[in-house]
Amino acid sequence: MQDHLTIVRHPLVQHKLSHMREKDTPTPVFRQLLREISMLLAYEVTREMAVAARSIETPLCAMEAPMLAGPEPALISILRAGNGLLDGILELIPMARVGFVGLYRDEATLEPVQYYYKVPPALQDRLTILVDPMLATGNSSAAAVELLKKSGATDLRFLCLLAAPEGVERMRAAHPDVPIVTAALDDKLNEHGYIVPGLGDAGDRMFGTR
Repeated sequence: MQDHLTIVRHPLVQHKLSHMREKDTPTPVFRQLLREISMLLAYEVTREMAVAARSIETPLCAMEAPMLAGPEPALISILRAGNGLLDGILELIPMARVGFVGLYRDEATLEPVQYYYKVPPALQDRLTILVDPMLATGNSSAAAVELLKKSGATDLRFLCLLAAPEGVERMRAAHPDVPIVTAALDDKLNEHGYIVPGLGDAGDRMFGTR
């Protein structure tokens, strides 16, 4: 696949995703699976975080040990569904700063409409991880990345649960410098802009509003 796209094929990731796809999976289980899978995906998206040696004392001797270096990373959720990915990632990197981008999709045009934007300071110095469960048309994700770049972010990653080829191509065309990490690349979008086979509306299934 394209250099900018990483599909995490770990058996645990794929197993949990399959349960999330099932239409009868109840909301509490769906929510728990999303928290667990987001933690597993976070291992991949943070693989290249900077480290530096620091002197520590083990019970046996002194040593130079690798520790995370630089400012805390920033996790940016595309509201509302992106919030479901935050809990698992924050368990892995609890020191991360958190921001939010409010975008909704106009159902007629499939274009994003912004209604909220609040992000941590000094994004230019941070690894910035944008999260949203679904990369469908890619319009909202591309718009969110553009907003983050305007706020100074240069070291950007995009983390999603599912991606459609159309969304991957849209992101590649708009932001070829932003790597994408996902659990699956599905077949296509349907006429309503939903990923097929997909798992339905992630926000509705997560919050029980379906």
